[in-house]
Amino acid sequence: MVSVEKQFIALESPTAKRNGAGFHPCQGLYHTPSGERPETAFIATHYNVDFSEHYLGEYMAQRGFGFLGWNTRFRGNEVFFLLEHALIDIGVGVRWLKEEAGVKNVVLLGNSGGGSLMAAYQSQAVDPVLHATPGLTVPEAAKQLIAGDYYISLCAHAGRPEVLTAWMDPSVTDESDPTSIEQSLNMYNPENGPPYSRTFIERYRLAQVARNDKITEWVLAELDRLETHGQSDRVFNMQRTWADLRLMDGSIDPSDRPVGVCYAGSPEKANYSPRGIGLNNTLRTWLSMWSLKHSYCRGAMHLAKISLPALVLQTSSDTGVFPSDARGIFNQLGSIDKKLKLTTGDHYLTWPDNARDIHAELVSDWLNQYV
Repeated sequence: MVSVEKQFIALESPTAKRNGAGFHPCQGLYHTPSGERPETAFIATHYNVDFSEHYLGEYMAQRGFGFLGWNTRFRGNEVFFLLEHALIDIGVGVRWLKEEAGVKNVVLLGNSGGGSLMAAYQSQAVDPVLHATPGLTVPEAAKQLIAGDYYISLCAHAGRPEVLTAWMDPSVTDESDPTSIEQSLNMYNPENGPPYSRTFIERYRLAQVARNDKITEWVLAELDRLETHGQSDRVFNMQRTWADLRLMDGSIDPSDRPVGVCYAGSPEKANYSPRGIGLNNTLRTWLSMWSLKHSYCRGAMHLAKISLPALVLQTSSDTGVFPSDARGIFNQLGSIDKKLKLTTGDHYLTWPDNARDIHAELVSDWLNQYV
């Protein structure tokens, strides 16, 4: 077994300096084979989740690669997320790999929610057309990103607005009241299913989009209202986001996943708890991350601009990312040299016992064709 060294990396960002307590905005762990300086290294980042100790870090280092589990200033703090600054922070990590770690080939690993974030990074690096969040400007550093050399999608969602909309409960009638409900749109009302009829599914999906758009309309109006009071932003809550029909009906987007299970356990219990994606937001974070109409965190616009050799991996028992999501990412990628592989395992590769080894080997075999 190859021994692995871990180096803590903490860096300033062009748009965020070290704070008074000593906190660096960009932090992570660099995994390498002991005593080696790999020429090929991964970087993995998420919108909110701490990826410094990413589960593939040691596995890829044991196979001769570097692996930077990287965090932006928004780790654990997505309530204030702004895409332009997250991309700048990712760029700090990529630049460190290239200029300090001696890496020639950078592999952008888009895992889980980080899939669309890493796609957005590559897209902005090759074609910097990002629009600023309303009321703000795009910093120059966001136009000077170093592009990656390879792209991997692993159990990834297509985009942040897409996954939220697919999960959000459209039966909410009052955003200020988590108990409000329109029973004819309640997926947990036995009268509606499961199984769910085609008519119900179509009506439900349209209502999910309508809920997203309605929140966006309120956000824009609220920004205008606050401005008249000399205020620039505010925090708001959004609840009931464990309501993807696929969680309770295995015939929709069939896979080997257990039905009636989500990442938080029982979907119905999770849906009526104060837990879930998009729970807390500022107005501008909503526009930057979650809004179907305004967010640049949508997948398709960025995936189309990725021309790198690309690998899409999706496990068959994932309870939150489904086969159609992986196929959609694969089809939207602009790469000519791309591969899609459906594999065995859950979302975090905790099952089966050797899932992480198997996937690390798949990634290593694919990458060794090029490096």
